[in-house]
Amino acid sequence: MNELVKIWKETPERGEELDITMASDEVISRIKQLQSGGGNMNKKQIKQQEPELMRSALYYFPSWEHAVKNAGLL
Repeated sequence: MNELVKIWKETPERGEELDITMASDEVISRIKQLQSGGGNMNKKQIKQQEPELMRSALYYFPSWEHAVKNAGLL
């Protein structure tokens, strides 16, 4: 599936608010924690196991890969 189509389908309808509960520095910190603990940084697994982290990361960064890169792990 085209990445833009996936993003569009996962974006809330107009007027809906995203449930963002983590600040950008908390996102970076959690990514670093997962990596240092030997956690898998695979986007699909993070989305399933840490949906709050994924939602927040995609709110602050254009992609999961950008969030991981900003955490200094790529």
